[in-house]
Amino acid sequence: MAGETTVVEVPVRWSDLDAYGHVNNVQYLRYLEEARVYAFRQWFGQDRSLLEEGVLVVRSEIDYLAPLTFSYEPAVVEMWCSRLGAADFDVAYVVRKPGSPQAYAHAESTLVTYDLDRERPRRLGDHERASLRRVLGEPVRLRSHARERRGGSR
Repeated sequence: MAGETTVVEVPVRWSDLDAYGHVNNVQYLRYLEEARVYAFRQWFGQDRSLLEEGVLVVRSEIDYLAPLTFSYEPAVVEMWCSRLGAADFDVAYVVRKPGSPQAYAHAESTLVTYDLDRERPRRLGDHERASLRRVLGEPVRLRSHARERRGGSR
């Protein structure tokens, strides 16, 4: 990881649990979304909102590594930009408990900057590109990446 890592606390709610007492897989996507909203404010500043200018999630992938259970302490989502394209970028995530080396999930989302008026993708602006470079690091380890390196199929 070369760039800065952003850490956002996300509450683990009792209602997030499934019948087995673990955080439901759908809730992880909500945790990532919540963390991303707060990270974007840090990354892009308060005066400009990438969310208001237009950005779409076009792909999310999650590897569930260990069961996350209810706790009064929040989960933490560590995140950074792991790839930067012309009109898109990837955000990498690691879900943990505060102060713990245990990773409960690794995830990655691909986001596309979007022109809301024209209803089509747009290129990243200079300000956005500069902001993402500050948090640019290595991709998170996902099982699919290992399969792709071995030449396996999805």
